[in-house]
Amino acid sequence: NRHKLNHRQFHLNLRKNFFPVRVTEHWNRLPREAVEAPSLEIFKTHLDVIL
Repeated sequence: NRHKLNHRQFHLNLRKNFFPVRVTEHWNRLPREAVEAPSLEIFKTHLDVIL
């Protein structure tokens, strides 16, 4: 999937709280239909179904 984000492990607790570090695993678990949604509204609709 070309939309996957690289998730890196950090040993410092401080870095684990940064937004990009916290979000990458969740983003990569989203289904392809949600990630490749053509608009924000469609993305939100897919996200509502998932959650």
